[in-house]
Amino acid sequence: MGKQAAAVLSIAGREVRVTHPDKPYFSREVKLSKLDVVRYYLSVAPGALAGIRDRPIVLKRFVDGAEGEAFYQKRAPAERPEWLRTVTLAFPSGRTAEEIVVDDAAGLAWIVNLGCLELHPHPVRSGDLDHPDELRIDLDPGPGVGWGDVRTVALEVKAVLAEAGLRGWPKTSGSRGMHINVRIQPRWTFTEVRRAAVALSRAVERRAPSLASSKWWKEERHGVFLDYNQNAKDRTTCSAYSVRPLPDARVSMPLHWDEVSDCDPADFTVLTVPPRFAERGNPHAGMDEEPGSLDPLLELAARDEAEGLGDAPWPPHFRKMEGEGTRVAPSRARSGGTSSHAKTPRSRMPLLVVANSPDKQAALAGLERWKSRHPEAARLLAVDDVLVDSMRGRSSTWTRIRVNLRHVPEPLRPAQETPDPDDDPTREWRQHWDHSERAASRRTRRAP
Repeated sequence: MGKQAAAVLSIAGREVRVTHPDKPYFSREVKLSKLDVVRYYLSVAPGALAGIRDRPIVLKRFVDGAEGEAFYQKRAPAERPEWLRTVTLAFPSGRTAEEIVVDDAAGLAWIVNLGCLELHPHPVRSGDLDHPDELRIDLDPGPGVGWGDVRTVALEVKAVLAEAGLRGWPKTSGSRGMHINVRIQPRWTFTEVRRAAVALSRAVERRAPSLASSKWWKEERHGVFLDYNQNAKDRTTCSAYSVRPLPDARVSMPLHWDEVSDCDPADFTVLTVPPRFAERGNPHAGMDEEPGSLDPLLELAARDEAEGLGDAPWPPHFRKMEGEGTRVAPSRARSGGTSSHAKTPRSRMPLLVVANSPDKQAALAGLERWKSRHPEAARLLAVDDVLVDSMRGRSSTWTRIRVNLRHVPEPLRPAQETPDPDDDPTREWRQHWDHSERAASRRTRRAP
């Protein structure tokens, strides 16, 4: 079979080559080629660009299509069009990277040709990389939590934002959750924006305690988790109109608030969204016109702190922050420890790690093997006792599966075994990191 010719697209006076245009990007429920995905993005370009224009973007590349493994590329490719600009970002690790900034439809098509199904912009503009202009609220439902609960929590978020004088702009995540973005004045640091997000998450949890959770550790959560750490520096979420790697080619769809109560995320796909966009336009078109103030949420954070609620846990690769409680999962904490959310004893959860793998299906197969070895314990597991964690490594994601034995009587609880499979691609890096942290701690203690 001969080499496939590239398709050359002329977009507003610029030429973009789409290599391997017929390469299958979706082949299960729908059949879509790489060129089909590029054309989808061009059909909704004004909406997609509204979420990424003038922002540095992390390239999440699915070079083998939606059914292959993805990897993250922060640094701009060395070979790129001269009309694509970049900016240099500094990360919590101290490293820097030159990242792509996409400003037009040609740039959008160019990164999609690299395999970027999803668009992952930072919440800052290129002219001020230290002050976000977007507060991001990520509603992440736990196992067994229905879409109706996600919508209910989204409406509670809307109410809390309104009380703080802010307007939220909702969209489906394109998977099981929902995102609500808030345009804010670029006056606050990443740390301050995250602090406001923590306060908002806790306020929503207080309003809907049976449905919403602000707890970072999965073993402490229930219902819909409000992931405040998506506002930490160097974290990104998929933006509006992003294509998600699901069999039906689902899209992260911007909505009007009056659509939230009865929307179905399965309605929004690569095939259905372009005609809707052509007919109705972008529901988030006015977002930039209403930047708000974080002062009310920061005042709420100050009240929480005065009542004993310290900082919530940060992502594991961040340095320990002032005011942050212990950064140890309850299942691993020593008895007598306290939660970072309040000064009360933490319960130690009986968790086992059963599988680690860059291949999610291989990890799930390992879970089934564990269940077959321990049928009595497996029979007593509730839906939310199986924790399937998508772990982010240095450049890719991998899957960790744990089981919570809280509903299994102690005499029936299996012991921790070597996970099957046990392929944690970050283990070597984390061991090096832990060694470096311990060495730094010893040097600090020895200093006069």
